[in-house]
Parts: sequence; C-alpha cells; structure tokens
Amino acid sequence: MAAAGITALLAAALLTVPGEAEAGQTTLRAADPSVLRVGSTYVSAQSTGGAIVVRQAPSTEELAGAPARTVWSDAGNLGEVWAPEIVRDGGRYYIYFSAGRGPAHRMYVIHSAGPDSGYGAASKLALPDDKWAVDGTLFTFEGRRWFLWSGWAGDTNVEQNLYLVAMSDPTTPTGPRYVISQPREPWERVVGDPFINEAPEAVRDPNGQLHVVYSANGSWSEQYCLADLRLRAGGDPTYVWDWYKSNGCLFGSNRDTMMAGWDPTLHVNGPGHHTFVLLDGDIGTSPPAGPRFPLMFHAVPKGTPYEWGNRYWYTGTFTWWGDTTYRRANVPGPTSDTGWSLKFFE
Repeated sequence: MAAAGITALLAAALLTVPGEAEAGQTTLRAADPSVLRVGSTYVSAQSTGGAIVVRQAPSTEELAGAPARTVWSDAGNLGEVWAPEIVRDGGRYYIYFSAGRGPAHRMYVIHSAGPDSGYGAASKLALPDDKWAVDGTLFTFEGRRWFLWSGWAGDTNVEQNLYLVAMSDPTTPTGPRYVISQPREPWERVVGDPFINEAPEAVRDPNGQLHVVYSANGSWSEQYCLADLRLRAGGDPTYVWDWYKSNGCLFGSNRDTMMAGWDPTLHVNGPGHHTFVLLDGDIGTSPPAGPRFPLMFHAVPKGTPYEWGNRYWYTGTFTWWGDTTYRRANVPGPTSDTGWSLKFFE
C-alpha cells in the first residue's frame, strides 16, 4: 500500500478512538502518568507508595475512576518507587520503574502476558555504568529496540541527562550508554540544583523522524515544562550532535521560557512528565499530521499552591507542527534543522 494510504488508514483509526473528549483535569491526584491504548481499552500504570497499580478504562477520562489493581509490591524493601512506565512488546506487558533511596535509585522491570495481573518479581536492568537512573522507557525505532532514561553521569547529583542504550530484548541492555541531551540551555536552567532533563518519551513524526519529548527544570517548580529533541533525517540516535533541541519549552506555564510562537498554558502550572497515548504504546502508530491526538500529563491547577501533593493527571491533546526550525551554536554539524515540531493543548 502507498504511504499516503497507510497514513489515511492510521488517521482514521486514531480519529475513531472511542471516548476521547476535550482536555481536562481528572480526579486522580498523582504524578507521572503512563498510558497506552490496547484496542478500545486504555491501560495506565501508577506508583502508590511502595506498590504499582494498573487501571483499565474505555477512555482516558475514565481511568481515574477505574479500579486500581496492585500488580507489584515492594516486598524486597527496595525503597522509593517512582514513575512506572507501561509498555507492550511482542504481546507482553512490561512495566519499567525506578526504585531505591537517594543515590541508590536504579531501573527495574516486571512483565506479564496480561495488563493487570501475572507480573513476577522485579529484575534490575543492567544499564551500562550502573549509575542513578529514573524515568525509563522502551521503544522500537527502525526495527531496533532502545531504552531511554534520565540519569547521572557520575555518582553525584549535579544534573540529570537523557541516555540511550540498545536492547537485545525488552529486559537486556547491550553496549554502552549514550548521552543525547543535557540541561545546558538557559531556559532549562531556570530552576536547578540539580538541573533537569527527565521523563523522556519517544514519538515518530509524519516524516518518520524520531523525537524525544522530555521534561525540563525541576518538578518542584512551576517552571517544569516539556521540550523536544528531534533526530535529524538519517541521523544516528547514539550521536548527540545528530539531535536538535527546541529553542524553548513547547508546553509550559511561563512565557519567558517558551519557544517563539508557542504560548503558555491558561489553566495549569508546570505541565510535565507526559505520556503519548499510542496504540499498543508503539511509536510506529504515532499520528500523522493534521488533527489533534491524545496525551496525558501531570500539572497543578492555576490558583493552587505549586506543591507535589497538588499534582493531578490531566487529559490533553497534541498536534504536529511543520516547518519548524531548531537552531544551535558552537557545536559540531549544521547550526539549524527544519522539520516537524509539536504543539500541546490543555
């Protein structure tokens, strides 16, 4: 089938997803949403203290009210359990999460044939260099699996970088880790100690190019926002200078840090740690250009003190935004790259 025909079919499939409505605050007071769609069912994962729960519902709006089934508990006393990410690969469900205390945080994985039962004991991912790691996710791009996460270069909490490693299967990293982003731009260093790039999510644009949308600035501040990395056409995902970074936040609540042409939020502060709600969680089902498509993110309602305890899951939408140039200076390679970017809506 011609590419145009595939795109039309994909657009039709995504547009007829049942239950999608306008963006809005859910009743779930929580952080770090992870949601995928399997057929007509939406599946989410969330940490609750020392456990991970999974919900299933016919729409993103109904997830907050759906029964929360505990699929894993920290019987081994690993410590703080953060940001579970639910992924589907080869018909199985994998939930990646970070656990530990302070500098001991590392990535773990559990898996099952079903979304909300049958998970076994957690296994620690053998990430190269074995440094502090959070917010990990798995994706496949051009036939190859990759694991993407936020971590430290060394053993001290100076900054959180984004790293990539190849995977021979959903639980086995192979080869070295590669840094693909560091929080070095002024707009992502408004709040620091440490400076933050975290919560990366892969998505593929209408040209087939890889993007990594991530959260910048500290989550303890309303400066928290979403920004984009775009891999140049034909680029090497492991080569940091083949990635081009948006020149500001693409989804945030402070005009001073927004990329030119992007507006700040009207109803929430500090939107971040999002999830693209893709069919089977597969970036191969990323939406084509044109209409809006669903995502979820956490934020604090405007008029409410910005505190971690005031974060809610929100439903939102995004659309691809074409002919957008990202510029850079004093680095190897071309100083600009033009292609698709993203616009986000509350």
